[in-house]
Amino acid sequence: MPYHLDEHLPDLNVPLPRVSHLSTVTVTMLGGENTWVRLGRLHEAVAQTVERAVRRGEVPTVVSGDCMVPLGTTAGLQRAGVEPSIVWFDAHGDVQTLETTTSGYLGGMPLRLLVGYRPELICARLGMRALPENRVLLVDARDLDPAEAGYLASADIRRAGVHDLSADVLPDGPLLLHLDLDVIRHAELPGLRYPAPGGPTASSVVDAVRRVLATGRVAALTLGCTWQPGHHDTSGFRSDLLSTLIPAG
Repeated sequence: MPYHLDEHLPDLNVPLPRVSHLSTVTVTMLGGENTWVRLGRLHEAVAQTVERAVRRGEVPTVVSGDCMVPLGTTAGLQRAGVEPSIVWFDAHGDVQTLETTTSGYLGGMPLRLLVGYRPELICARLGMRALPENRVLLVDARDLDPAEAGYLASADIRRAGVHDLSADVLPDGPLLLHLDLDVIRHAELPGLRYPAPGGPTASSVVDAVRRVLATGRVAALTLGCTWQPGHHDTSGFRSDLLSTLIPAG
């Protein structure tokens, strides 16, 4: 899904491994539509693709240029009869609202949308049911704005560090595993749109993801490849990382 919000990114430069079923989600955007309508159109296409994959007995991986992609993925899982909990790896909280954001960046809101914030913006368009806060585990989230820190202090969303992640801290039920690659320390992953200081190594993140996958409960995986479009990594690091996270087949 080569998009950042509603912006098509044909040069996102995601070196995907060879897989047996690969669909590229694109939609026609109409002039005069507001951003939420455009996002609803895009994530409806994601939801339909995910639903078909789950009904075929597959565990879909959805790759995008932002962290909005779990919205359509969750809607697709629910349509296929799967009520997921979420394990959300991110350097940021992604729990801003239109009322609290100082930047106006919609990509800082997806987790808050998933747990029920203003469903009329997009989730109702997708027919998506809000997830209870206690079925969300936020991993890392080391870079929080004051409004996000205040919300998380009173919310039922649970938190863990990458190194603390184990099967016994995961929420119950089938899992949607979301990984924003900016969770990795930015010295190892150049070209990020919104790098955060510090953070875990790529190898420790991959190990933590493997521990979640080893439970056998992951129903879908979403990857936010939140780097600048057209940024090229000559070391091959990204290719190696994505090949680890998305086994060829």
